[in-house]
Amino acid sequence: MDIKSKPTVKMENTYSKILELSEKYKQYTAENLSKLIKIKSLSAQEKEVQLELVKQMKEAGFDEVRIDGLGNVIGRIGNGSKILAIDGHMDTVDIGNIANWTFDPLGGEIKDGFVHGRGSVDQEGGPAAFVTSGRILKELGFDKDLTIYFVGSVMEEDCDGLCWKYLIEEEGIKPDFVISTEPTNMGIYRGHRGRMEIHVSFYGVSSHGSAPERGKNAIYMASRAALEIEKLNDKLKSDNFLGKGSVTISEFVSGSPSLCAVADFARLHLDRRLTWGETKESAIKEIEEIVAGMNAKVEILDYSEKAYTGLEYGMEKYYPTWKLEENHQLVQTGIASYTKLFGSKPRVDKWTFSTNAVTITGMYGIPTIGFGPGNEILAHAPNEKVAIDDLVKATAFYTAFAYEISL
Repeated sequence: MDIKSKPTVKMENTYSKILELSEKYKQYTAENLSKLIKIKSLSAQEKEVQLELVKQMKEAGFDEVRIDGLGNVIGRIGNGSKILAIDGHMDTVDIGNIANWTFDPLGGEIKDGFVHGRGSVDQEGGPAAFVTSGRILKELGFDKDLTIYFVGSVMEEDCDGLCWKYLIEEEGIKPDFVISTEPTNMGIYRGHRGRMEIHVSFYGVSSHGSAPERGKNAIYMASRAALEIEKLNDKLKSDNFLGKGSVTISEFVSGSPSLCAVADFARLHLDRRLTWGETKESAIKEIEEIVAGMNAKVEILDYSEKAYTGLEYGMEKYYPTWKLEENHQLVQTGIASYTKLFGSKPRVDKWTFSTNAVTITGMYGIPTIGFGPGNEILAHAPNEKVAIDDLVKATAFYTAFAYEISL
């Protein structure tokens, strides 16, 4: 496939039609998103929003729509030999302090060129746009040698990539390439740092608080380690594209037989962000070296929870680093799609946070790019809202990409 070749007159006409239809259906897209926002959908509680997404896909004329055992919605268009998946997670974080919002976070208000509410950016805006993209593909009579799976995935906020571990290992869906619709502020993203969650547990010996010298205080051990972990953060390696690795303590808990006793247990929870070249083995070794000589245990956490379907599923809480080079075919196809649609070059960048691509690309090696409506700085923040123009642009991009990758 020569992705640098000039489009034929027919393709130019197709791209013009895609832009026209994406604009024509902008209210339809905004209203679909509004319906999704109005349904609270925390991780493992997505049932009602998934049923709404199924309804929207069916109304858009998808060839097939189903819900898998974990609760992911899978819509299909086409039946070609190559497989493209377009992913967007349907779970959101909670509202937080309602006093920080100036509008109803579950109102789905459409006003002043925006759709307002929790999940508008992170990240139901992407799925709302790809539903419209599916409608346009059907209207245009898309008949290329391509199968497109539009996936409304679950439980991402609790465990990035778990949904795709299930799709690949249990459903047998292994795409040739993937678009993540996480917010990119309308740029094309080609990677992000990995992450892992680590517990460091310290075991001391209790004694009466009136004679602390008789015991061994686990809090003091943990505190000494904490200060070294703070120093470690400054020394972690960096990558020219992904940036620096990081580590921070996000929780400190302790235990004691009494408030009049020396603490015999303490635990640190570490949020470790991994840049290129860092692995779970290297990250664990760094912490083990800090606690060497202490009665301490370093371990990676596991995630195992019941989905709304009742299925319990899990994975280790290690989410690998990934990136594609800018000259990668998938990145270049994205750039070509954007340029032919909008007449300018896109910004090519990376996410600060983590996405489902930790498993899609990081574990299974399936190339992924990101393109999604909204600015990631509004993810998990109060007053979350997405521009309707972003939804229109994303709709057009997903549609055009299906044609471009088929050339």
